[in-house]
Amino acid sequence: MSDSTYDIVIIGGGPGGYAAALYAHNFGLNVALIEKERVGGTCLLKGCIPAKAWIHSAEVFTTVAGAEEFGVISSAPEFSWPQALKRKTEVVERLVGGLSGLLKARGVDVIDGHGRILGQGEVSVTSSDDSESKITTRNIIVSTGSVAVSIPGYDIDGERIVTSDHALDWTEQPKSVAVVGAGVIGSEFASFLAAVGTEVHLFEMEDQLVPGLEPEAAKVLAREFKKRKINMHLGVGVGQPTITDSGVTLPFKDESVDVDVVLVAVGRKPNTDDVGLDSIELVTDRGFIEVDRATMMTPVANVYAVGDIVSGTPQLAHVAFAEAIAAVTHIATGETAPVDYNAIPMVVYTHPEVAWVGKSEAVANADGHDVVVAEHGMRGIGRAIIQGEVVGIVKIVSQVDGPILGATVVGPGAGEMIHELMYAVGWEALPSEAASFIHAHPTVSEAIGETLMAAAGRGLH
Repeated sequence: MSDSTYDIVIIGGGPGGYAAALYAHNFGLNVALIEKERVGGTCLLKGCIPAKAWIHSAEVFTTVAGAEEFGVISSAPEFSWPQALKRKTEVVERLVGGLSGLLKARGVDVIDGHGRILGQGEVSVTSSDDSESKITTRNIIVSTGSVAVSIPGYDIDGERIVTSDHALDWTEQPKSVAVVGAGVIGSEFASFLAAVGTEVHLFEMEDQLVPGLEPEAAKVLAREFKKRKINMHLGVGVGQPTITDSGVTLPFKDESVDVDVVLVAVGRKPNTDDVGLDSIELVTDRGFIEVDRATMMTPVANVYAVGDIVSGTPQLAHVAFAEAIAAVTHIATGETAPVDYNAIPMVVYTHPEVAWVGKSEAVANADGHDVVVAEHGMRGIGRAIIQGEVVGIVKIVSQVDGPILGATVVGPGAGEMIHELMYAVGWEALPSEAASFIHAHPTVSEAIGETLMAAAGRGLH
């Protein structure tokens, strides 16, 4: 630990924290990163990366199981939960190791312990042995991330009532699971678990999967979930669970379901309870921190916040990366590098995959836009037919005689394809401008080209 005053002390080593630490290297800043667990945060240790490792294992299993359709004859595959768990862990450890090495190479002082603000320019670090030290700094970036939340009556015990934190490390595959909440996390777990043979009951208070998603996309996803025998209970609340000798009984309406485990996936809350914000009189809104979005500075000078704790912004790793860059840019140069929150790509790693960017049709209408909508399905796309993945749509929402406002993709590789539309939304491209570019044939991305042409008023097929 350096004895000098740091240019930046970062509390929290998740995506926002480690991105800020790495980016500061570009300006020659002296940086300390305080983390009480391991660098990587929720995304790398308990979220994005391990979840997608599980999902990819399920995709490989599904592909092999359906290989005969493509002329590949093999015995029926078996899904090895222990091997998939081992691979998930190896992926995480590889990335954590790489990140740790990169931070060291960039000259970042990574300090093990719990960081807490003592006042402007002063931070304490409480180590695992309860010893405490103090460090001084010119700037503080708070990046403490979020934690899973539960609902009244659902006491998380890590065995029968769990969150995604626990589910990612299940050592044995559950035979049956009730997932409470069909947002991004809940829908991904439902899709993955059903793919490998677990009986899934998916509950959602709203009347569609992934509330806020374009209704057309939600309907496509629901049809596929139904085909895969995921028991969807939409527009349905759940009662108090009862722990039994064999599992959990979960009541809903006038019925109940018996499952091995209940996975609560109703969202996450900011992890700001014990960061010392009161020492600088920084008031939060339900734990969220208000910032100047051009600089990411809080109302307290030289104290910044990035990531899941920021009020009113998406709780996504890539948003945290961008916010970290904005904060460090302002610290180092005094200039701004604001995040374009209108052009942030969102992805749900279900099967089929779903992605969107910008405004949905409903939001665009609510914002007073006079909109035109264009849509194209995957069933006529040659590459999708070749791959045997013809379920999906592309939907583009544009201002009448104006730019593209938002877009949604459902289908193979949606999370990759959405970035083309991200540029269109971010650069406020007209449909006619974007439609003039040529897509290679045969590709799944041709569905975007077809939709852009329709949005420009000159559809091809």
